[in-house]
Amino acid sequence: QVQVVESGGGLVQAGGSLRLSCAASGSIFSINAMGWHRQAPGKQREPVASITSGGRINYANSVKGRFTISRDIAKNTVYLQMDSLKPEDTAVYYCNADILRAIGFPTRVYWGQGTQVTVSS
Repeated sequence: QVQVVESGGGLVQAGGSLRLSCAASGSIFSINAMGWHRQAPGKQREPVASITSGGRINYANSVKGRFTISRDIAKNTVYLQMDSLKPEDTAVYYCNADILRAIGFPTRVYWGQGTQVTVSS
């Protein structure tokens, strides 16, 4: 079994900061990319940021310069530092991890349950 668990969401005023964490655990051989998506009420889930095992990073245009993704490979953990938060960043943030459970098997993307981020104006 594999678990992906997020933490760190909450309520913050516009201009404030939050740091999200996500840890993958269980039967894991290796993890390729890890990342974050978000889903605001009435909207589709959208990618926010991702980081590969080699350190390649991608950000959505809407968060560039404000959000920073980082990763601790040894701990199977990914972080999202969110600064200069805006009300439009309000959403449920989901972590995902592209995990290889054993050699010879395909990788699979696992998702966390999500953590709520609310930014008040």
